[in-house]
Amino acid sequence: MEVFSSEGYNTFQAANGKIALEIVNSDKPDLVLLDMKIPGMDGLEILKHIKEIDPDIKVIMMTAYGELDMIKEATDLGALMHFTKPFDIDEMRVAVNMQLRDDAKNKCS
Repeated sequence: MEVFSSEGYNTFQAANGKIALEIVNSDKPDLVLLDMKIPGMDGLEILKHIKEIDPDIKVIMMTAYGELDMIKEATDLGALMHFTKPFDIDEMRVAVNMQLRDDAKNKCS
């Protein structure tokens, strides 16, 4: 949150799947950084719900090394990319900026 807030983004943080979906419903974020392991709900389940709420919300998954088998399913469900922990926060920052910059260009065209 600290990194993306300092980039000028309005950020939200959810401690569990239920809160994450409430934020998606009420605030309609442009992009979600979603961990595969989140209390109360599996990351793939949350991803499905996000895409039902708004298929245009961009989702980047974060996963532990052992969860790589789930990445194909996440991609099939609409995740754009994934980062394997531990990840380089600067690489994630660049990826998020790229995704949101592309989104802004498309809205202006």
